[in-house]
Amino acid sequence: MDLSSSRSIFGGSVGKLAPLAISLLFFLVLSALIPSTDAYDSLDPNGNITIKWDIMQWTPDGYVAVVTMFNFQQYRHIQAPGWTLGWTWAKKEVIWSMVGAQTTEQGDCSRFKGNTPHCCKKDPTVVDLLPGTPYNQQIANCCKGGVINSWVQDPANAASSFQVSVGAAGTTNKTVRVPKNFTLRAPGPGYTCGIAKIVKPTKFVTQDGRRTTQALMTWNVTCTYSQFLAQKTPTCCVSLSSFYNDTIVNCPTCTCGCQNNATQPGSCVEGDSPYLASAVNGPGKNSFTPLVQCTSHMCPVRVHWHVKLNYKEYWRVKIAITNFNYRMNYTQWNLVIQHPNLDNLTQLFSFNYKSLTPYGGINDTAMLWGVKYYNDLLMEAGPYGNVQSELLFKKDPSTFTFEKGWAFPRRIYFNGDNCVMPPPDSYPWLPNAASQLMSTSTMTLLTALAWLLIYCV
Repeated sequence: MDLSSSRSIFGGSVGKLAPLAISLLFFLVLSALIPSTDAYDSLDPNGNITIKWDIMQWTPDGYVAVVTMFNFQQYRHIQAPGWTLGWTWAKKEVIWSMVGAQTTEQGDCSRFKGNTPHCCKKDPTVVDLLPGTPYNQQIANCCKGGVINSWVQDPANAASSFQVSVGAAGTTNKTVRVPKNFTLRAPGPGYTCGIAKIVKPTKFVTQDGRRTTQALMTWNVTCTYSQFLAQKTPTCCVSLSSFYNDTIVNCPTCTCGCQNNATQPGSCVEGDSPYLASAVNGPGKNSFTPLVQCTSHMCPVRVHWHVKLNYKEYWRVKIAITNFNYRMNYTQWNLVIQHPNLDNLTQLFSFNYKSLTPYGGINDTAMLWGVKYYNDLLMEAGPYGNVQSELLFKKDPSTFTFEKGWAFPRRIYFNGDNCVMPPPDSYPWLPNAASQLMSTSTMTLLTALAWLLIYCV
């Protein structure tokens, strides 16, 4: 059928279809170029940080409260330099004193004669105290430098608390006003906090279990994480290799940025540079701004998955995590992997393991982290900036195969951030497989172009 006959079939509607086809093509191009980002984490759908504000006693002009942050995220923790919590007072409240934390600024307290409040700002910013704080300035779960571990990895240290004495506030449940505009930085942006909601007062059980007390009033604030808000570019990437193919699939080029030392000196540093020490200790040393080794991907962290060996009933994988950031030691790091054979994980070497089941009974997701005092610290870039482990899987004859990239992970998270995977058509293939397959995005674009040429020219 020639083009003229196609025009006769569609009649005069071709002119109306052309704009639609162009719009479709434009949408497909954008879909292929722009990665999808979402605040919802399907591997931890209920993960959040809950801030609980318990009023424990009334004072002549206000109240004393204990504020606790519970990290209910399975694998996302808050690392150094720690959390920063802020809010806006509903009235003209002041903070008379704090235990276990402090505000970063006092503000203007000139209207007070005699005793001076700890903070008079309308929008105070609170930080945790450091380890080693005198005992008379501590309460339970405080003074860890703002570090809060994840719920699965270390539940005993997945909370942080401080005590605050508030003045110029209500002195009853009916006159007190909840703060608003809560913000949480951990340590940078990424968390969005909802409004404070008054809930049933928290109950406390004594150590002997024979008596229960309760707070006078309680409100909760829920904060959720979005990787899209946390950073503009990814923070980690994945590379792949296998015993059955000599190809090493590196992280995609410019995954986390591109080398730009010509126009922006200091964007990265060569590992063998004689100026390495001066660059690491130069401007920005204490800002926690990443200073990465110059690579094609420019990511602070790379996770390598190597299909190592094939046995009759088992197969083995080696995982290596490499730190390319010269300014960051990753304490209490963790890795989340999604792969269909994780339901038959037989043995794991030198890492801790916890099965996650975000989809009910489907056991295809696992959390890995280092052994305490052995490899739970991922050192800064350099000869010691890596940790490794091996995983032994039992084969399931109904699903196991090395074809079409089945042996490689579906997703990998490092410290709660989704790592960028190579495109599936670049995975190492079996020797008898086709040398190269056309990518899905390319096929989609070519199909749209063909449709456009046939019906709209």
